[in-house]
Amino acid sequence: MSSAEIPDYISVEEYLAREERALSKSEYVDGRVRAMTGATNRHNRIVLNCLVKLYNLLQGKPCQPFNSDTKLKIDQARRKRYYYPDAQVVCQQSDPLRVYQEQPVLIIEVLSPSTRRYDLDEKKEAYLSVPSLECYLVLEQHQPIAVLLRRTSEGWAKDVIQGVEHNIDLAFIGCDLPMRDIYLGVEFTDTCVQEPDPQYEQL
Repeated sequence: MSSAEIPDYISVEEYLAREERALSKSEYVDGRVRAMTGATNRHNRIVLNCLVKLYNLLQGKPCQPFNSDTKLKIDQARRKRYYYPDAQVVCQQSDPLRVYQEQPVLIIEVLSPSTRRYDLDEKKEAYLSVPSLECYLVLEQHQPIAVLLRRTSEGWAKDVIQGVEHNIDLAFIGCDLPMRDIYLGVEFTDTCVQEPDPQYEQL
C-alpha cells in the first residue's frame, strides 16, 4: 500500500485509540503517524494469491496467515512500531482480541512505487529485528521476481528467485510457495509500467 507521512507525534495509546475510530489505516513509527492509501489491482491480486495459497497449505497447522488488516507490533528499546504488512504468517498468535500480531515467522511485502523505499529500507531493518522472523519475502509486480532474506546461523542470507517455474522453500512452516501461484492471473511487462526500470536494478 502507498503511504504518506503525517507530521504528528503521538503516544502508542493515542495511536491505537485513533485507529479504532479511523476510516482508513495508518502506521506508527516511533511516535510518527503515516497514513496508508490504496494499492493497484495487480498489487492486491499478488497479495491475495499469496494468502489463498498459504491458507490452503497451512490448514490444520498451528501457523496461519494474516492479511494487511492485521498490524505487526514491534516494541523494542529503540523501536515502537505498528506496521500493516501485506501478509504475515504467525505460529504463536497474539490474544484473539488484540488488533496486532507480535511473532511472525514470515512477512511478505509487494513492492509499489510509493512504498519501495520503506519496504527495502526502514521496514526491512525493523522486520529483521523481530526475534521470531525466519524470512522476509519481497515481491516485484511487473515480473515474477522474489527476493528472500532468510535467517541463518550466520545472519541473514539473501536469495533471488526469478520465473514462475520455481518454488519458494518455506521449510520453517513445512511448505513450498510456488511462484506460479503467487503470480496467477498477473500480466507481466518487459519493462515496469509504474516507474523507471533503473529503480528495480538493486533490491
